[in-house]
Amino acid sequence: MCELLGMSANTPTDLCFSFTGLTQRGGNTGPHADGWGVAFYEGKGVRSFHESSPSAESKIASMVQDHPIKSKTALCHIRQANVGEVCLANTHPFIRELWGQNWVFAHNGQINNFVRREGMYEPIGDTDSENIFCDLMNQVRQNLPREAVSHQLAAYLVALATEYAQQGVFNCLLSNGDWLFTFCSTKLACITRRAPFGPAHLTDADVTVNFAAETTDKDVVSIIATQPLTTDEAWEVYEPGEWRLWEAGEVIAQGVV
Repeated sequence: MCELLGMSANTPTDLCFSFTGLTQRGGNTGPHADGWGVAFYEGKGVRSFHESSPSAESKIASMVQDHPIKSKTALCHIRQANVGEVCLANTHPFIRELWGQNWVFAHNGQINNFVRREGMYEPIGDTDSENIFCDLMNQVRQNLPREAVSHQLAAYLVALATEYAQQGVFNCLLSNGDWLFTFCSTKLACITRRAPFGPAHLTDADVTVNFAAETTDKDVVSIIATQPLTTDEAWEVYEPGEWRLWEAGEVIAQGVV
Protein backbone atom coordinates (compact mmCIF):
# COMPACT_ATOMS: atom_id res chain seq x y z
CA MET A 1 0.00 0.00 0.00
CA CYS A 2 0.97 3.64 -0.48
CA GLU A 3 0.84 6.52 1.99
CA LEU A 4 -0.88 9.89 1.74
CA LEU A 5 -0.22 13.33 3.19
CA GLY A 6 -2.42 16.38 2.81
CA MET A 7 -2.47 19.88 4.26
CA SER A 8 -5.22 22.48 4.58
CA ALA A 9 -4.36 25.85 6.16
CA ASN A 10 -5.85 29.31 6.54
CA THR A 11 -2.56 30.99 5.65
CA PRO A 12 0.25 30.00 3.27
CA THR A 13 2.28 27.43 5.22
CA ASP A 14 5.27 25.27 4.38
CA LEU A 15 5.08 21.49 4.59
CA CYS A 16 8.76 20.89 5.36
CA PHE A 17 8.27 19.21 8.75
CA SER A 18 5.54 16.74 7.75
CA PHE A 19 7.08 16.09 4.34
CA THR A 20 10.41 15.21 6.00
CA GLY A 21 8.66 12.54 8.06
CA LEU A 22 6.69 11.12 5.15
CA THR A 23 9.68 10.85 2.80
CA GLN A 24 11.57 8.67 5.27
CA ARG A 25 8.85 6.06 4.83
CA GLY A 26 9.73 5.95 1.14
CA GLY A 27 12.53 3.40 1.35
CA ASN A 28 14.00 4.01 4.82
CA THR A 29 11.54 3.51 7.70
CA GLY A 30 8.89 2.17 5.32
CA PRO A 31 8.66 0.09 2.12
CA HIS A 32 7.07 2.73 -0.12
CA ALA A 33 10.06 2.99 -2.47
CA ASP A 34 8.39 2.99 -5.90
CA GLY A 35 8.09 6.74 -6.40
CA TRP A 36 6.78 9.86 -4.77
CA GLY A 37 5.09 13.12 -5.61
CA VAL A 38 3.94 16.37 -4.03
CA ALA A 39 1.74 19.21 -5.32
CA PHE A 40 1.47 22.68 -3.81
CA TYR A 41 -1.29 25.08 -4.80
CA GLU A 42 -0.13 28.64 -5.44
CA GLY A 43 -3.20 30.67 -6.36
CA LYS A 44 -4.69 28.94 -9.40
CA GLY A 45 -1.36 27.32 -10.22
CA VAL A 46 0.17 24.09 -8.94
CA ARG A 47 3.86 23.53 -8.25
CA SER A 48 4.53 19.78 -8.43
CA PHE A 49 7.48 17.42 -8.07
CA HIS A 50 7.49 13.72 -9.00
CA GLU A 51 10.05 10.91 -9.14
CA SER A 52 9.82 7.16 -9.67
CA SER A 53 12.72 6.53 -7.25
CA PRO A 54 12.58 6.26 -3.42
CA SER A 55 11.83 9.53 -1.67
CA ALA A 56 14.20 8.70 1.21
CA GLU A 57 17.14 8.76 -1.24
CA SER A 58 15.97 11.65 -3.43
CA LYS A 59 17.91 14.89 -3.73
CA ILE A 60 14.79 16.56 -5.11
CA ALA A 61 12.78 15.43 -2.07
CA SER A 62 15.58 16.77 0.14
CA MET A 63 15.32 20.11 -1.63
CA VAL A 64 11.56 20.21 -0.99
CA GLN A 65 12.20 19.37 2.69
CA ASP A 66 14.65 22.25 3.04
CA HIS A 67 12.88 24.81 0.85
CA PRO A 68 9.82 26.41 2.51
CA ILE A 69 7.29 26.36 -0.34
CA LYS A 70 4.23 27.98 1.21
CA SER A 71 0.71 26.95 0.28
CA LYS A 72 -2.75 26.76 1.79
CA THR A 73 -3.36 23.32 0.25
CA ALA A 74 -0.86 20.56 -0.53
CA LEU A 75 -1.10 16.85 -1.42
CA CYS A 76 1.68 14.24 -1.20
CA HIS A 77 2.02 10.54 -1.98
CA ILE A 78 4.67 7.84 -1.60
CA ARG A 79 4.11 4.72 -3.67
CA GLN A 80 4.40 1.01 -3.07
CA ALA A 81 3.44 -0.35 -6.47
CA ASN A 82 0.76 -3.01 -6.79
CA VAL A 83 -0.82 -2.09 -10.14
CA GLY A 84 1.25 -0.58 -12.93
CA GLU A 85 4.98 -0.43 -13.53
CA VAL A 86 7.39 1.73 -11.57
CA CYS A 87 7.72 4.83 -13.77
CA LEU A 88 7.18 8.56 -13.65
CA ALA A 89 3.78 8.40 -15.38
CA ASN A 90 2.45 6.26 -12.52
CA THR A 91 3.47 8.57 -9.67
CA HIS A 92 0.81 10.45 -7.72
CA PRO A 93 -0.60 13.06 -7.25
CA PHE A 94 -2.34 13.19 -10.62
CA ILE A 95 -3.54 16.51 -12.05
CA ARG A 96 -6.38 17.37 -14.43
CA GLU A 97 -8.14 20.63 -15.39
CA LEU A 98 -11.86 21.09 -14.74
CA TRP A 99 -13.85 24.35 -14.85
CA GLY A 100 -10.65 26.39 -15.12
CA GLN A 101 -9.12 24.80 -12.01
CA ASN A 102 -6.34 22.30 -11.37
CA TRP A 103 -7.82 19.24 -9.65
CA VAL A 104 -5.21 17.14 -7.82
CA PHE A 105 -5.78 13.57 -6.64
CA ALA A 106 -3.83 10.96 -4.67
CA HIS A 107 -5.02 7.45 -3.79
CA ASN A 108 -4.03 4.74 -1.35
CA GLY A 109 -5.48 1.30 -1.98
CA GLN A 110 -6.28 -1.03 -4.82
CA ILE A 111 -9.34 -1.76 -6.97
CA ASN A 112 -8.72 -4.74 -9.19
CA ASN A 113 -10.17 -4.77 -12.71
CA PHE A 114 -11.66 -1.29 -12.37
CA VAL A 115 -13.75 -0.29 -15.39
CA ARG A 116 -13.69 3.42 -16.21
CA ARG A 117 -16.84 4.91 -17.72
CA GLU A 118 -16.63 6.90 -20.93
CA GLY A 119 -15.64 10.54 -20.88
CA MET A 120 -13.02 13.04 -21.99
CA TYR A 121 -10.51 12.23 -19.24
CA GLU A 122 -8.16 9.32 -19.92
CA PRO A 123 -5.20 7.95 -17.95
CA ILE A 124 -1.62 8.51 -19.06
CA GLY A 125 -0.11 5.71 -16.98
CA ASP A 126 -1.42 2.24 -16.18
CA THR A 127 -2.44 2.41 -12.53
CA ASP A 128 -5.90 1.69 -11.17
CA SER A 129 -5.56 4.97 -9.22
CA GLU A 130 -5.30 7.22 -12.27
CA ASN A 131 -8.05 5.25 -13.99
CA ILE A 132 -10.32 5.89 -10.99
CA PHE A 133 -9.38 9.58 -10.95
CA CYS A 134 -10.31 9.93 -14.62
CA ASP A 135 -13.63 8.21 -13.97
CA LEU A 136 -14.29 10.56 -11.03
CA MET A 137 -13.49 13.61 -13.12
CA ASN A 138 -15.68 12.42 -15.97
CA GLN A 139 -18.60 11.83 -13.61
CA VAL A 140 -18.26 15.23 -11.94
CA ARG A 141 -18.00 17.00 -15.30
CA GLN A 142 -21.01 15.18 -16.75
CA ASN A 143 -23.32 15.31 -13.74
CA LEU A 144 -22.68 18.55 -11.84
CA PRO A 145 -23.04 22.17 -12.94
CA ARG A 146 -19.96 24.37 -13.11
CA GLU A 147 -21.39 26.58 -10.36
CA ALA A 148 -21.87 23.67 -7.92
CA VAL A 149 -21.22 24.81 -4.34
CA SER A 150 -18.83 22.91 -2.09
CA HIS A 151 -21.52 21.04 -0.11
CA GLN A 152 -23.31 19.95 -3.30
CA LEU A 153 -19.99 18.81 -4.71
CA ALA A 154 -19.09 17.01 -1.47
CA ALA A 155 -22.31 14.99 -1.55
CA TYR A 156 -21.55 13.81 -5.07
CA LEU A 157 -17.92 13.01 -4.22
CA VAL A 158 -19.08 10.96 -1.23
CA ALA A 159 -21.41 8.97 -3.47
CA LEU A 160 -18.58 8.27 -5.92
CA ALA A 161 -16.10 7.43 -3.15
CA THR A 162 -18.59 5.02 -1.60
CA GLU A 163 -19.06 3.33 -4.97
CA TYR A 164 -15.28 2.94 -5.40
CA ALA A 165 -14.80 1.69 -1.83
CA GLN A 166 -17.36 -1.03 -2.44
CA GLN A 167 -15.05 -2.38 -5.16
CA GLY A 168 -11.80 -2.33 -3.15
CA VAL A 169 -9.65 -0.15 -0.91
CA PHE A 170 -10.16 3.56 -1.54
CA ASN A 171 -8.43 6.11 0.68
CA CYS A 172 -8.04 9.42 -1.14
CA LEU A 173 -7.17 13.09 -1.16
CA LEU A 174 -8.74 15.39 -3.77
CA SER A 175 -8.56 19.17 -4.13
CA ASN A 176 -9.28 22.00 -6.54
CA GLY A 177 -7.22 24.44 -4.46
CA ASP A 178 -10.21 25.90 -2.61
CA TRP A 179 -11.08 22.80 -0.58
CA LEU A 180 -9.56 19.40 0.27
CA PHE A 181 -11.80 16.30 0.18
CA THR A 182 -10.63 13.27 2.16
CA PHE A 183 -12.18 9.80 2.24
CA CYS A 184 -11.14 6.86 4.42
CA SER A 185 -11.78 3.31 3.32
CA THR A 186 -9.34 1.67 5.74
CA LYS A 187 -6.78 4.08 7.21
CA LEU A 188 -6.44 7.85 7.61
CA ALA A 189 -5.62 10.21 10.50
CA CYS A 190 -5.55 13.96 11.04
CA ILE A 191 -4.46 16.71 13.39
CA THR A 192 -5.36 20.40 13.53
CA ARG A 193 -2.75 22.73 14.97
CA ARG A 194 -3.88 26.09 16.34
CA ALA A 195 -2.89 28.45 19.16
CA PRO A 196 -1.46 27.80 21.66
CA PHE A 197 1.16 26.05 19.51
CA GLY A 198 3.81 23.78 20.96
CA PRO A 199 6.63 21.45 19.90
CA ALA A 200 6.23 18.23 17.88
CA HIS A 201 8.67 15.41 17.16
CA LEU A 202 8.61 13.25 14.03
CA THR A 203 8.14 9.48 14.28
CA ASP A 204 10.42 8.68 11.34
CA ALA A 205 13.25 11.18 11.83
CA ASP A 206 14.98 12.80 14.77
CA VAL A 207 13.46 16.20 14.05
CA THR A 208 11.56 18.47 16.44
CA VAL A 209 9.86 21.76 15.58
CA ASN A 210 8.48 24.33 18.00
CA PHE A 211 5.47 25.61 16.08
CA ALA A 212 5.08 28.53 18.49
CA ALA A 213 8.17 30.08 16.94
CA GLU A 214 6.90 29.53 13.37
CA THR A 215 3.28 30.69 13.60
CA THR A 216 0.91 33.44 14.70
CA ASP A 217 -2.05 33.02 17.04
CA LYS A 218 -4.41 33.27 14.05
CA ASP A 219 -2.91 30.33 12.13
CA VAL A 220 -4.85 27.09 11.65
CA VAL A 221 -3.05 24.20 9.94
CA SER A 222 -4.52 20.73 9.50
CA ILE A 223 -2.49 17.70 8.44
CA ILE A 224 -4.08 14.52 7.09
CA ALA A 225 -1.94 11.38 6.72
CA THR A 226 -2.29 7.65 6.30
CA GLN A 227 -0.59 7.21 9.68
CA PRO A 228 0.32 9.80 12.36
CA LEU A 229 3.64 11.48 11.62
CA THR A 230 4.54 12.62 15.15
CA THR A 231 5.07 10.86 18.47
CA ASP A 232 3.90 13.52 20.91
CA GLU A 233 0.63 14.84 19.49
CA ALA A 234 -2.96 13.58 19.71
CA TRP A 235 -3.96 12.56 16.19
CA GLU A 236 -7.59 11.79 15.36
CA VAL A 237 -8.13 8.52 13.49
CA TYR A 238 -10.83 8.36 10.81
CA GLU A 239 -13.43 5.61 10.92
CA PRO A 240 -13.77 3.35 7.87
CA GLY A 241 -16.23 5.11 5.57
CA GLU A 242 -15.57 8.53 7.12
CA TRP A 243 -15.14 11.58 4.91
CA ARG A 244 -14.26 15.19 5.62
CA LEU A 245 -14.25 18.32 3.50
CA TRP A 246 -11.57 20.78 4.62
CA GLU A 247 -11.25 24.48 3.85
CA ALA A 248 -8.70 26.92 5.32
CA GLY A 249 -7.67 24.33 7.90
CA GLU A 250 -11.17 23.65 9.20
CA VAL A 251 -13.67 20.86 8.57
CA ILE A 252 -16.68 22.40 6.80
CA ALA A 253 -18.56 19.14 6.21
CA GLN A 254 -18.13 15.53 7.31
CA GLY A 255 -19.91 12.23 7.70
CA VAL A 256 -19.66 8.43 7.73
CA VAL A 257 -21.15 6.14 5.09
